[in-house]
Amino acid sequence: MEYSSQVEAADALKATYGNIRAEIGKVIIGQDEVVKSVLVSILSGGHSLLVGVPGLAKTLLVQTIARVLALDFNRIQFTPDLMPSDIIGSEILGEDRNFKFIKGPIFSNIILADEINRTPPKTQAALLEAMQEKAVTAAGVTYGLPKPFFVLATQNPIEQEGTYPLPEAQLDRFMFNVALSYPSLQEEIQVIKNTTGATTPVINKVLGGEEIVFFQQLVRNIPITDNVVEYAVKMVAKTRPNSEQATAEVSRLLSWGAGPRASQYLVLGAKCHALISGKYSPDIEDVRAVAKPILRHRIVRSYHAEAEGISADQLIERLF
Repeated sequence: MEYSSQVEAADALKATYGNIRAEIGKVIIGQDEVVKSVLVSILSGGHSLLVGVPGLAKTLLVQTIARVLALDFNRIQFTPDLMPSDIIGSEILGEDRNFKFIKGPIFSNIILADEINRTPPKTQAALLEAMQEKAVTAAGVTYGLPKPFFVLATQNPIEQEGTYPLPEAQLDRFMFNVALSYPSLQEEIQVIKNTTGATTPVINKVLGGEEIVFFQQLVRNIPITDNVVEYAVKMVAKTRPNSEQATAEVSRLLSWGAGPRASQYLVLGAKCHALISGKYSPDIEDVRAVAKPILRHRIVRSYHAEAEGISADQLIERLF
């Protein structure tokens, strides 16, 4: 994939993004912000956690994206009895009496980690380590994962019995925490019409692995002004109680704030958001556009915030 200039490559990314959205729209009705967040995380090289009640097409969304992007896709259903070797693979004794490594389902481009909070911490840790290192280690040997590599995990927020909630340090591995809501009345009517008929939409492949890697590098290469970087860093610093940047209200309503990884993701996410919006450099509005899904799982509300019914998203809005 070659372009005569970075501007031409940026225009190509915007056009490609539009084509991807059009293909996904054949299957997924509504959920515009959700689709945008997942695609921004993929084009930025990050992972996403999709949180929503059952029946909101979380799994269908991931499967559709995998089809449109022409990537290898594996679904792992997380259950209480799932072991780390069920994800990363294991060694077996071959006929030649030598051990050989049999790769697990994690060796794919897109991994759907379905109901990640259903499996014990040891198995969660195996997945999260692979997410961070883009590699797995078995019997002292390190095996690189294919490129590109994304984990799109789902989590059910209402059935908490028999679950193992992800600790904050492990939640931090996800670039985005994407909240799915119920569709509007008109959207739900359209969903029912589309899913109860005899026809099945034809999904065209738009983008391959090499192109995704190229666009990920393009996102990192586009320029960003110092004032936008400073704005992103200050926004994250404001979430830290009793810091110089935090207000008295924030210190009262938050027990814990976001770390430097949030600042990195805000800048990367803003760069990608600018490109898909037809801009060649991000501004403050691009930072704000990606702030909620990046920050909502990195801040811990205090007892006061919970007692007053103030959500994480409302707290983030106050930071603006």
